[in-house]
Amino acid sequence: MPVLAGECMQALAIRPDGIYVDGTTGGGGHSSLIAARLGAQGRLVCIDRDDDALCAARVRLTGTACRIDFVKSNFKDMDKVLENLGISGVDGILLDLGVSSYQLDTPERGFSYQNDAPLDMRMDRRQELSAFEVVNGYSGQQLKQIISEYGEERYAARIAEAIVRRRGSGEIRTTAELSEVIRSAMPAAARREKQHPAKRTFQAIRIEVNGELTAVREALLRAEPLLRPGGRIAVISFHSLEDRIVKQTFAELAKGCICPKEFPVCVCKRKPKVRLIDKGGVTAGEEELRSNPRARSARLRTAEKL
Repeated sequence: MPVLAGECMQALAIRPDGIYVDGTTGGGGHSSLIAARLGAQGRLVCIDRDDDALCAARVRLTGTACRIDFVKSNFKDMDKVLENLGISGVDGILLDLGVSSYQLDTPERGFSYQNDAPLDMRMDRRQELSAFEVVNGYSGQQLKQIISEYGEERYAARIAEAIVRRRGSGEIRTTAELSEVIRSAMPAAARREKQHPAKRTFQAIRIEVNGELTAVREALLRAEPLLRPGGRIAVISFHSLEDRIVKQTFAELAKGCICPKEFPVCVCKRKPKVRLIDKGGVTAGEEELRSNPRARSARLRTAEKL
């Protein structure tokens, strides 16, 4: 079930004959909504790193009126994807950041602490680095840093120490094993919190494996020149680290003159490249939260090309 579905479609202001990009297609939830609003003259480019997700999206989007291109790639390389397709400009771009519901709901992919599976977490299963290599190969200091920085976990040091200690008796091979190591490292009060004890650490390892945060700013800066005037880019983030990057990058693109305040006239000649839509972002309403709890942490930010 795609999060903020109606809000995303409103943000993109889809034209039936326009060209749109879903840079994080996943199982095709948002793509199907875009395609349903496009006519025979419209075109949709579906990009994802995950072969399985693209296969699922192909099935879901069968029979749509518009032209659809499915491309395996990282969303940060959408400029190269569009160049290869002979597309010089688009009317809208959607990015749904983080792990997809399709990946979370496929136990053997090893993204979720809710199921026992081999440690993996790769969005692109052909890349070498997986959660297994991170958990069993990184030093204690490296683990502490990523768990603290990417997971914003206050018990990062204790968890890193527990992982290293557990490795002394053998490799940590499954999500259940890792989840138990994390749980055992946390104080009793933390284990009783509503949030699962492993949630933040799993998030951190997944971000490290897939280089998620480093790709976001690069993708946004590359996406802006691809938009036609009036075209929009809509981005859904699910945690503060992603949202901060989106917010700051959009603000940078929307900024005009950067001359010192004491200058009597502008000499930098810098012009805003976008205008911000809904500056504070959009979150899910109570009705959606009741039917789709995964929307609880989602925030949508949109910018329009000037």
